[in-house]
Amino acid sequence: MQREHFLSDATKSYEWRIDQLDRMERMLTDNRDALCAALYQDFGKPPFEQLFEITVPSGVIKYYRENLRNLMAPQPQPIPVGLEATGNSGVIYKEPYGVTLVIGPFNAPILLLLDPAIAALAAGNTVILKPANTTPATAALLSKLVPRYFAPENVTIVTGGREEIGALLELPFDFIFFTGSSTVGKVVMRAAAENLTPVILELGGQNPTIVDASANLDVAADRIAWGHNAISGQWCIAPGYVYVHESIADVFIAKLKASIVKMYGEVPSTSPDFARMISEHDAERVASYILPEKVVHGGRYDIKARYVEPTLLYPSTWDDPALQQEVFSPVLPVMPYRDLKEIVSIIKRKPKPLAAYIFSRDQTVIDYVLGSLSFGGGCINQTNLHCWIDSLPFGGVGNSGMGKYYGKAGFDALSNTKAMLIGNPDLLLDIFPPYAGKDIEKNLSVFS
Repeated sequence: MQREHFLSDATKSYEWRIDQLDRMERMLTDNRDALCAALYQDFGKPPFEQLFEITVPSGVIKYYRENLRNLMAPQPQPIPVGLEATGNSGVIYKEPYGVTLVIGPFNAPILLLLDPAIAALAAGNTVILKPANTTPATAALLSKLVPRYFAPENVTIVTGGREEIGALLELPFDFIFFTGSSTVGKVVMRAAAENLTPVILELGGQNPTIVDASANLDVAADRIAWGHNAISGQWCIAPGYVYVHESIADVFIAKLKASIVKMYGEVPSTSPDFARMISEHDAERVASYILPEKVVHGGRYDIKARYVEPTLLYPSTWDDPALQQEVFSPVLPVMPYRDLKEIVSIIKRKPKPLAAYIFSRDQTVIDYVLGSLSFGGGCINQTNLHCWIDSLPFGGVGNSGMGKYYGKAGFDALSNTKAMLIGNPDLLLDIFPPYAGKDIEKNLSVFS
């Protein structure tokens, strides 16, 4: 149904796109309280993190509403002087791909499902949404709301688990947008290859954080404590481990402990601002990372309650369980370092991360790390917030994903770039056979 609707060209108009964005905004604002309640029911998201999932997509809609006409407009491009002088021109047109599948993750089951969908709709694509089955309350609510606000030929939703995803991936979509683990991302990409379907993969990885001797430790402690422990550490851009210069390591650890207590109290299980793990299985997985001899803060957990408290492991090493994969939890390994070049060399040989964070006042250090390490994006003297800014394209590289979105980058990513040379209908170029006796170089000079 969506393909036939797309082939009718109905989705290509400005009016259709704005209408879909308006519907999305109404769905979010009309049902804000119900959506927040579902997030809390699924894994105890606190109020700030609930509202974050509503306000960020609303902000993205605002961006597209204000900029859509310009984004849709044909874009003149420079061409060789000779061609331009003879009445030719270059233009880029942005056209939608078609039927788009958006597969969302559990950790931000509204925001990371709807943000890609908003970009797809702004670009003129129809959308099939697949929410995470591990957030059943949110998925069930969205499955009721989407049909109320959207015609199925424009936007529809499919719930379920592995079987439903497998069936969806067999279909010849025009574009697939997946947010989740690298393991499942490989499955999605293999399936997309069968139909040569383009993809954006927003994956994860071990995100490094470097705190050097010049850093403002109070700022670093607060921002790392929040960036790592929000959503109980279950977001793909969270600091995954910290390298701290040995000369300030003890002071930094003390400040990091104090920041955690300031935010979540002495008993985080009673804090209204600390979420739970998504499942007992994940709580058990994370508990296995906690080496008692390395716990300098936290360390308590309750598998049945899906609770793992904010935990610092120090001094960690690359042999520790917590550093064998993305921690995706409130357990934070901290390692001392002496030589910056040595640790950068180590990080470079790991799979490329989605994010990296540097806390330093030394521009030489900052420039060296930025110039040497490859990662999706990140922050200097900040954590996490780069991924919610319209003007900063967000995405991974290598093992952490491919493709960028947000703002203009999202519109461009969900659009085919159709490059056109507009010829002068009255210009005669004798560049065709037979070539004997012709001044080929003179005729070809217009292309240079």
